[in-house]
Amino acid sequence: MLAQVKATVDKQHILIGEPIHLMLEATVKGNTVLTWPALDSLPHFDVMEKGSADSTVSPEQRYFRQYLTVTSFDSGTWSIPRLPFKIANKTVFTDSIPIRIGYTRIDPSKDYHDIKDIVEVPNPFARWFGWIIAGMALVSVGLVVWMVRKKKLLKVLAPWKQEPRLSPFEEAIRRLDELAKERQIENGAFKTFYSRLGDILRLYLYRRMGIASLSETSEELIVQIRQLSLPQQLFGDLAEALRMGDFVKFAKYQPGLADSEVHYRIIREAIEELDRKKEVDERVQAAIAGPA
Repeated sequence: MLAQVKATVDKQHILIGEPIHLMLEATVKGNTVLTWPALDSLPHFDVMEKGSADSTVSPEQRYFRQYLTVTSFDSGTWSIPRLPFKIANKTVFTDSIPIRIGYTRIDPSKDYHDIKDIVEVPNPFARWFGWIIAGMALVSVGLVVWMVRKKKLLKVLAPWKQEPRLSPFEEAIRRLDELAKERQIENGAFKTFYSRLGDILRLYLYRRMGIASLSETSEELIVQIRQLSLPQQLFGDLAEALRMGDFVKFAKYQPGLADSEVHYRIIREAIEELDRKKEVDERVQAAIAGPA
């Protein structure tokens, strides 16, 4: 066979307007001419974002991959159609993919309740607040007296110091090193590997950049990262790594060992670059502010 083509989605049941990640793949032998299908419009689906196609070339074959984000505002069951790839003088189609689009479920058997006004509820403990505060004050005074008189206890506690917490960058690099040593992908645990890889990036962005990354979807996170002014190539690679994580976790996609290693390296490079830029920004701001 001159070529193999494939279309994969991360979900086949969505609410109206919910994004779907669509991945297209094509493998052709040697220097066979490949024409990618036109993807400007799909019946019953809107193309929200279309990434550029990346490729891997070897003497025996060429491999191409492209990510798209699509959605639909038509309820019902519709299919992403068979997409035509032109291979030399032949046309090869992907399989069609049925997608069920619906609304949030509503139980018609339950009564409709309008929104009620706020009702003031008296606090039954209000009359006890004064006594509670007085009791807490007495306990606090007694605790201070006890601690002052127990000098031996204070001497034991004084030398103890809490271990300094690792910086966001140090913690991220340490966790990446631990993940690499566990060799998850060599054992076929791709879902665990990509979940932990994504969590390391999200925690770093939360601690270092102040981004609410722990509760965002991958697409929402990509929008946030776009504002951090990463080099264009590195940003594109990072977005691809996050989307691949979604395919592995939700569509049970099995990437190649080489792809997983590349995505690990991209996450690490992105963290290193973001931290370098953050340090430069902090030094510039300190220089502008001048001595306190």
